[in-house]
Amino acid sequence: MKTTPPSPKTIEELMQRANSMAGLTLGQVADSHGFTTPADLKRDKGWVGQLIEYELGALAGSRPEQDFLHLGVELKTIPIDDKGKPLETTYVTVAPLVGIQGLTWEKSIVYHKLQTVLWVPVQGNRNIPVAQRQIGTPILWSPAPDELALLQQDWEEIMEFIAMGQVQELTARHGEVLQLRPKGANSRSVTQSIGKDGAKRLTNPRGFYLKIPFTQSILKRFFN
Repeated sequence: MKTTPPSPKTIEELMQRANSMAGLTLGQVADSHGFTTPADLKRDKGWVGQLIEYELGALAGSRPEQDFLHLGVELKTIPIDDKGKPLETTYVTVAPLVGIQGLTWEKSIVYHKLQTVLWVPVQGNRNIPVAQRQIGTPILWSPAPDELALLQQDWEEIMEFIAMGQVQELTARHGEVLQLRPKGANSRSVTQSIGKDGAKRLTNPRGFYLKIPFTQSILKRFFN
């Protein structure tokens, strides 16, 4: 019986393990742990991320903290096309819709999670069978001051909408680099939020996502 990969003790060890994955296919990594690779990801959207988390020894699971809390590192797999462009937005965390009085950018989960991110690019073209999709070279990234300023600006504007009871008016077009979108198993998922009259009301859960041009700029900086 194979043992669960231990969590790395240092960032150097984490990067060594991430680099050793580069060039392997998802099928090779899955087979090494005795996992079955799905034929497609329609019903297994989180499978790739979960496989990479398992291989690298991530600990957080679905908890609102960094995947490698002891190292201060968040792990993000990012599907890319054959030109290296991200194919989708990147989920960061669930957005708080109530109990936000006094919450500042520096105390937010978004700020905490994006302090240091290990990006693992993975081939995402649907014409490539899931098992044959290759894992790319990992990137250890921390936001530059200008990137951090953009993230903070978007976060504060979004949170102001939420505090004013205007969460329903927020669309994916709001925000330059960070957006708010419905996040739930389906449209029937509901949670409490603040209404325009200040009273609590039910709405769909929301999540923070990084927009594609932002993550594309991160990849281009490292690979060009």
